[in-house]
Amino acid sequence: MLSIALEELDAVRDATRRAEYAGLTARAGRLERETNALEREIEDACLAAFAGPLTPGELTFHLLVFRSLTNLERVGDYAFGVARDLEALAPRTRSATLQDVLPLVDLLATMLERLAYAFAERDLRAAREVTRLDEEVDALYEQMLRASLTRLHERPADVEVALTASRMARSLERLGDHLVNVAERLEMLVRGEQAQAAQAAG
Repeated sequence: MLSIALEELDAVRDATRRAEYAGLTARAGRLERETNALEREIEDACLAAFAGPLTPGELTFHLLVFRSLTNLERVGDYAFGVARDLEALAPRTRSATLQDVLPLVDLLATMLERLAYAFAERDLRAAREVTRLDEEVDALYEQMLRASLTRLHERPADVEVALTASRMARSLERLGDHLVNVAERLEMLVRGEQAQAAQAAG
């Protein structure tokens, strides 16, 4: 699910860099349907695992995955919403408003990459980096909101554009929050595994 979410953000990033938004909603929608199907598949796999014998470590891992499914599904929802808003907004606004999205998307893509690495490698530092990067996302979110309000003040007729830009900013900020939720659970898992390994070695 992390790789699909990253692909959605990459689609948004690519469209924004090229200033070509046609078809972005359809592409993101296909990826969103893949996310939903994979969520159901992983959920079924976790439920099947819960029915069988699991070691404490296996149980903790499956619980982490199961509890994170909703977060990751919401990540996909927010990415799709941004893609849809960008395509709808593109014909009606100046490039500056659209380009405001790019720094946020770049940061969130980095967060997804670090989270995927943290999962694969049980890397505590990478998991913590996700949380640190979210602070930068929050700062850019506030910056994007201020820019939107400034443009609205300069061009009061553009209220719909300003509201859509604000919604995109909020969606991206919330996307980051869901990644942090998963990273925090992963950090707890890794710390627990490290403590158990230290106990066994001692």
